[in-house]
Amino acid sequence: MSTTRISGRRSAILPTLIIAAVLVVAFAIFTSFWTDRLWYQSMDFGTVFTTMLVTRIGLFAAFGLLMAVLVGGNAVLAYRLRSQTRLGPPTSPLLERYRELLDARLVWVVLAVAVLVGLFAGGAAAGQVDTFLAWRNGTPFGVTDPKFGLDIGFFIFDYPWWRFVASFVFTALIFATLVAAVVHYITGGLRFSGPGRGGSGTAQAHLSVLVGLAVLVKGISYWFDQYGLEIANTTLGGDAFTGINYTADNATVNAKLILSVIAGITALLFFANAILRRWVIPTIGLTLLILSSIVLGIVYPGAVQYFSVRPDEPDKERAYIANNIAATRAAYDVDTVEITDYSAKTQASAGQLRSDAEALPGIRLMDPAVVSPAYEQLQQVRGYYKFAPTLDVDRYTIDGAETDAVVAVREMDVTGIEGQNWNNLRTVYTHGYGLVAAYGNKRQSGGEPEWIVRDIPPQGKIDEHEPRIYFGEMQTDYSIVGAPEGSPPIELDTPGGGDSGNPTTYTYEGKGGVSVGSLWHRLLYAAKFADVNILLSDRVNSDSKIIYDRTPRERVQKAAPWLKVDGDPYPAVVDGRIVWIVDGYTTSNSYPYAQRVGLNAVTSDSQTTAQGTNVVAQPDTNINYIRNSVKAIVDAYDGSVKLYEWDETDPVLQTWKKAFPDTVLPKSEISADLREHLRYPQDLFKVQRSILARYHMTDPYNWYLQSGLWEVPNDPVGGANSTAKETPYYLSVKWPGDADPIFSLTSVYVPRGRSNLAAYMAVDADAASPNYGKLRVLRMSDTTQIDGPGQTANAMVTNETVAERLRPFQQGTAQATYGNLLTLPVGGGLLYVQPVYTQRQGSSGSYPALRFVLARFGQQVGIGDTLQEALDQVFAGNSGATTGETDPTAAPSPNPSGSPSPSTSSSPDNPAAARALDEAKTAFEAAQKALTAGDLGTYQTEIEKAEAATERAAKAMGR
Repeated sequence: MSTTRISGRRSAILPTLIIAAVLVVAFAIFTSFWTDRLWYQSMDFGTVFTTMLVTRIGLFAAFGLLMAVLVGGNAVLAYRLRSQTRLGPPTSPLLERYRELLDARLVWVVLAVAVLVGLFAGGAAAGQVDTFLAWRNGTPFGVTDPKFGLDIGFFIFDYPWWRFVASFVFTALIFATLVAAVVHYITGGLRFSGPGRGGSGTAQAHLSVLVGLAVLVKGISYWFDQYGLEIANTTLGGDAFTGINYTADNATVNAKLILSVIAGITALLFFANAILRRWVIPTIGLTLLILSSIVLGIVYPGAVQYFSVRPDEPDKERAYIANNIAATRAAYDVDTVEITDYSAKTQASAGQLRSDAEALPGIRLMDPAVVSPAYEQLQQVRGYYKFAPTLDVDRYTIDGAETDAVVAVREMDVTGIEGQNWNNLRTVYTHGYGLVAAYGNKRQSGGEPEWIVRDIPPQGKIDEHEPRIYFGEMQTDYSIVGAPEGSPPIELDTPGGGDSGNPTTYTYEGKGGVSVGSLWHRLLYAAKFADVNILLSDRVNSDSKIIYDRTPRERVQKAAPWLKVDGDPYPAVVDGRIVWIVDGYTTSNSYPYAQRVGLNAVTSDSQTTAQGTNVVAQPDTNINYIRNSVKAIVDAYDGSVKLYEWDETDPVLQTWKKAFPDTVLPKSEISADLREHLRYPQDLFKVQRSILARYHMTDPYNWYLQSGLWEVPNDPVGGANSTAKETPYYLSVKWPGDADPIFSLTSVYVPRGRSNLAAYMAVDADAASPNYGKLRVLRMSDTTQIDGPGQTANAMVTNETVAERLRPFQQGTAQATYGNLLTLPVGGGLLYVQPVYTQRQGSSGSYPALRFVLARFGQQVGIGDTLQEALDQVFAGNSGATTGETDPTAAPSPNPSGSPSPSTSSSPDNPAAARALDEAKTAFEAAQKALTAGDLGTYQTEIEKAEAATERAAKAMGR
């Protein structure tokens, strides 16, 4: 008796565990779904969530039901059409048991099979949300393809959807045929061997119709295949080629049409066989179709290619190459690039830069990829703050002049928090504080950045703004913020400024985040983040909000899932707020004839591959169309996302605007302040420079010969063994023939497999400019060699004067670090400029300080403490232009109104001033010796002594 009870309990445990597991999984799925809904609602993008959800459910239900009905319905039909007399001799005992099971459990068996295949089919269809929405809302391009005369929109929006539908229906019919055949076999309506081989009349009719339908759908697919040839990958001249070539046009297209006709005839034969029941004829038709697909689809095109095209490929393929070139240049928006032949001078003479003087102060000496440690040491303030490893370049109007700035925000770094407990990590250290900006072309006397805005609270020349950073590139964990009015604030706001020098605290007042004031929401988020403290902590109150998904890229990506997002968002102060500016791209891989490229491959460079970089690589996907269609901003305080229409002519953007109405704001709503900070995006420029490496050649014959191929050089700063491509640089460039310098994004090319310079490329990157987006290329002469970046870097470091100046930083305690190698078209040639930083080794408090500047024009190399000095060395003692720098070796002037210099003659009438000036002079001399020896610690100490002595002299002289 007891054994029976124990056995009963054990038998009940397994179902209980299964039910519990199912409930846990169901709750986890529901939690993910519901919290996503809450997140989208908090962002005011609820329609995106609803549209995606409803579309996904609709596709799942429609295609899942279609599959289930086709498979289940034909299984039931096959059972109902079963013959009362079975064919052949008695079947095996196993088959008899299957027959009995089918007779007794028909409904459940069919239901199980139908549900199973329906779930798989529905899941596959639910993954086609983007394809369906694009088809449903497709917008014409107004441009037709050269082969069929169809609008480009058909290939981008319609063709992918119809291909999926045809493939799905064909698969469903194959499954239905197989299931029906199995049922007919079990019920005795089919025999495949032995006496009585064959099938009943009803079974034959049923299967004939199903196979006929499958063949008919295959015929439709053959018809669609001819359009797919325009976006198919093939080879031409040994290289990848997208689009129809000669063989496809003259052989494969015709083969697809013939196969489509043969498939249609074969389908009719199968339909006829439902009545005639003579399998020989439809089988012959099916065999003919298979053989034809081999002969017409493989053998015939191969013969045409080998015997007709290959001997005369350049001539036979000329028209198709022309189509590919035109389509590729249009799809990547490089069809209006301005290419100018440039006979670059290689001889430097005095005064040569006089006509380009306005461009020289715009040469950025502060390398965003190098100076982050200087920001850390000089502006970090506390260990729980952090700056991004790679900083950003922006522009601000300072003292009435537009100035290039290197900018960063002081974000929260939870790894630097001393008390690593839940309350501190989630409710106290919730946000960073303040934007820091420095001049791109200036430095302090010690080589440190010259600050535009600095410190906590922010001090400087940028208008007052909301400084708190709740959303940023390094804010990857969730925080719980907010409290009822009158509650004591608990969030750390600033490290000082409170009573008795204590930190100040703050309570979040922004609209961002999801409310977790209710027990239900707390339970959901405790489950989502697997953190019971959300449910138990008293710090989670009725007004609390949880903020998560805090990086600018993921917020924009979730708000606009149809966009690809630039890998380098950048912060800016816009209309009194710190915002992240994020560029969004619409892409496609179905533009007829346009060359397909790997997005990750063409956008990867030395920044995306650097260790610990914050510049994110693009996904590994193929595209052959791209537009910077959206400019997005993410508020650093409340996380709100705004999407602004940028490329108003982009049909892909118009399609997604119809799919997700009211989510993209019109371009006219971009404020003047925001427009001043918008710039040409890096990833788009990288894609375009990759395309132009070959597609600057517009003549099909030259394109085929590949004699003029370019490539992006490896970054010389990475060393001789580096394979990472040189990153493009934002610079103010004065283009030859222009009156004024323009904020530009620049890059260079070298010939394929060589190191000399082939071309210089730039785009007008200033969104406020009427020529924004204008691509221009200077093509170097083939008769004169201009050294490329790698050759120039080698010439600089091996120059005797440079080697002598840098020797103390190769053997001493301080080491030299080379910054970005910049290239500018000035003086009728190409000028290379490279900053050199020095940094003491083996010290946690060290940071790179700008110490030297290298310059090269032609074969002349200069090195100086300033850019001015380096340029004057290169150009025979006088470059003819002034860079506007401050000499770092000169005495600093703490009092702008006029402090005495250490070089000022001592006055016998004022012995106190004389003594102070002598002390300052001695300290400056000691500082210079320490700097030369690489002892930055002593250098900084002596500089401080000199500054203090200079101030004493000024006071003694009554200044």
